[in-house]
Amino acid sequence: MSTEAPIKLTHNEEIKAAFPTLDGTIAATLADPNADHFSQDDYEFLKFHGCYQQDDRDLRKAGKKYIMMVRSRIPGGVMTANQWKMFDDLSAKHGNNTLRITTRQTIQFHGILKANLRAVVRGINESLLSTLAACGDVTRNVTAPPTPAYTLAREQVYADCKRVAMALAPKTGAYHAIWIDGVPLNLDDAENKNFTDPFYGRAYLPRKFKTSFAIPPVNDVDVFTNDQGYIAIIENEQLVGYNLAVGGGMGRSHGNAATYPRLADLMGFLTRDRLLDVAKAVPAIHRDFGDRTDRKHARFKYVVQERGVDWTRAEIEKRAGFKLEPVRPFKFTGSGDLYGWRQALDSKWFLTIFVETGRVKDVEGHHLKTALRQVAEKFSDIEFRLSPNQNVILANVLEEDRDAITELLTEHGIKTGLRQASPLHSAAMACPSLPTCGLALAESERMLPGLLDRLEKVCEAVGLAGEEIVIRSTGCPNGCSRPYTAELAFVGKAPGRYQIWLGGDLAGARMGRVWKEVVKDTDIESELRPVLLRYANERYNRESFGDWCDRVLLNEPAAGFSI
Repeated sequence: MSTEAPIKLTHNEEIKAAFPTLDGTIAATLADPNADHFSQDDYEFLKFHGCYQQDDRDLRKAGKKYIMMVRSRIPGGVMTANQWKMFDDLSAKHGNNTLRITTRQTIQFHGILKANLRAVVRGINESLLSTLAACGDVTRNVTAPPTPAYTLAREQVYADCKRVAMALAPKTGAYHAIWIDGVPLNLDDAENKNFTDPFYGRAYLPRKFKTSFAIPPVNDVDVFTNDQGYIAIIENEQLVGYNLAVGGGMGRSHGNAATYPRLADLMGFLTRDRLLDVAKAVPAIHRDFGDRTDRKHARFKYVVQERGVDWTRAEIEKRAGFKLEPVRPFKFTGSGDLYGWRQALDSKWFLTIFVETGRVKDVEGHHLKTALRQVAEKFSDIEFRLSPNQNVILANVLEEDRDAITELLTEHGIKTGLRQASPLHSAAMACPSLPTCGLALAESERMLPGLLDRLEKVCEAVGLAGEEIVIRSTGCPNGCSRPYTAELAFVGKAPGRYQIWLGGDLAGARMGRVWKEVVKDTDIESELRPVLLRYANERYNRESFGDWCDRVLLNEPAAGFSI
């Protein structure tokens, strides 16, 4: 007789298995005008539907007021002009009149009241996009390079991105019933009563799972930070297949050494015809071997780290039904966007527009939201592409429309040149953090632009004026802005206090390291001034800041350094 104690699953695992349709009591709460928020169990189910229940933390002293964040699912970040207009309408009518571009090529709506939640989700679906699986313990939005300049094979990569997204989408009928029909799921129907998702099973994945496609030499998607990444191998403008990388992830917890960020390992090469076999095999391993007893240890990266690369490769091959070929040569040289007007290989034009911290809004002298709305109204055939660097790309623009679009944008204070912001601002990213994110420990989006202004003054004083340094900020250690691959990163630890990471590289292929455990916001310039001065004086040729930090600074046993 076994004396082993039964495995204690987390509460999330218990409710997922009990309600594999993911409906809970969401429909009933939506229909109840006296209910101002959802239950804790429904809070978890709502994530699978692309919704987060939040509150405005700036107003907590006056009493908690529940609001909702809604995240869309937009494979590869490609939208039509009509879809952009729908999103603009929804944000103005039901949200806080802003659109937040995420680092995973989606759009988030903030400030939505419970009474308006169904109208927003239904409106997104009416535009032929969705929120299903934008959050939750499933494969999240699949990302792909948005810039159409590198190769004609880019469209093949985008097509594969959409194929994978559709193949890994949950199949529950609750989503359509609740948000489109506006009724509870009919559990008298045998199919709903006995529902088990054909891929995810009854309990779905242990935690979220991220998939990305990259086209060398640009790693704008940060492919190595994903659970599974596909690096395109292109020969004679044809996509011949992908190098597979698995086991990446950014999330961690302060003070918990068992949690850590990790870059994905290269597993091998696969031809394009075997893509779906592998794309299903990898998350299936997470489904079957991931930790369901501790959500902080439930990411796929820990399975890869603890069981090893060889075991992981063998398991992928067994499930996919073929042997991976050796990794084929490739090289990443950078991760940034190409600003300004550029001509694609199909002779059409595209324009990358800088969006400070990804927030599309109107402010004095810079009416970005209004300008993009007018572009969508007047040029209905163009595409809006969302960058993993939180920018907007207007694509498929005809030669004869370029001047008119430039004039329209300029009238609203929007720059269209190659230099739309300073190098520090152009290469920076931040998560939303306060006041809406319940996990936030410190400011991020509202803090970073001002901090960059302060650091620019330091750079100018030490001889680094105009120098580009990839800087990212996140309000907590979960790493939504991918801080751990940045050259310089600020990770929130408490109000006004940040952990500082240094040493990531421009190509997103090297992890930074902790340099300072806690620095007050007001002390950041004084802490970084001697570092930037040394960098200016000691770097080799045009050595990047991250490379210099990794080569020199982080290998010195100086007082105060955490290596």
